[in-house]
Amino acid sequence: MYTFFVLIEILVCILLIIVVLMQSSKGGGLAGSFGGSNFGTVFGVRRTADFLTRATTILATTFIVLSLLINLFFLPGKGKSAGESIIQTGQTSVPPAQIPAQQAPAPTSGQ
Repeated sequence: MYTFFVLIEILVCILLIIVVLMQSSKGGGLAGSFGGSNFGTVFGVRRTADFLTRATTILATTFIVLSLLINLFFLPGKGKSAGESIIQTGQTSVPPAQIPAQQAPAPTSGQ
């Protein structure tokens, strides 16, 4: 089940990338480079923009919902209990630092 949802997530991700890149910006966008400008003649310019905006919204919502679903219910290894963390137990893993004893400097011979 986990693999199925991950594959659907990857498919939605690829479709979302394509739909976002097909939207035309002020400079013409990537849609003009790959012949996407002809895409506007099928539906009309305004209807194409509405279609791409709606597709972006639906795909982005699907992407977020699938991400949360996979993370909350199907993440592998979630059932394993790691026990309490060090912060929860209040223990420290590093012993306190000890200052080494300083020795008196060796006397130097005078000239």
